[in-house]
Amino acid sequence: MHYKSDVNGVVRIPPNFFGDDLQKAIEQQLKIDYEGRTFGDLGKVIAILNVSNIGEGVIIPGDGAAYYRVKFTILNYIPEINELINGEIKDIAKFGAFVDFGPFEGMVHVSQTMDDYVSFSKTGSLTGKQTKRILKTGDKVRARIVAISMKDPRTPKIGLTMRQPYLGKAEWMEAESKKEVKAAKKAAKEK
Repeated sequence: MHYKSDVNGVVRIPPNFFGDDLQKAIEQQLKIDYEGRTFGDLGKVIAILNVSNIGEGVIIPGDGAAYYRVKFTILNYIPEINELINGEIKDIAKFGAFVDFGPFEGMVHVSQTMDDYVSFSKTGSLTGKQTKRILKTGDKVRARIVAISMKDPRTPKIGLTMRQPYLGKAEWMEAESKKEVKAAKKAAKEK
């Protein structure tokens, strides 16, 4: 889920920024330090939105930089259990599929790709034995987050499933919807 969060921190401004406007120098350094990085409590920082409070600068002996306490607002994304995501299949392996969904990549184990016996083909796709559904690189999918590990913020691990109704490829969802409409019409006629 995306959040707008206020953060208190200390930013180090190197001497080469001393002649610049302080607000702009701090914003630029915060972008370098935070944007695109993952932190355990903040998730992935998408953008620095603004800097609202700048404290007095402090110079530490032996370091020519100035340090400022700052309060700033970020746009961040924290994945949550049971969250629905839309993404694209980036890679297929024998054990499952990797889904890119914005700031993160998740993995769908082969047993969680569809309600069918699934086999890995030589062409690099996953195929359902009975349904003949095919999952390949580049497919747009909807999945649910079922597991999250942020032990190492540089390489978060996110487990996904597509075995529930209205998950998987868009065409699978359309077929499922048509099937339900057809069943409802049939049931209405029988009454």
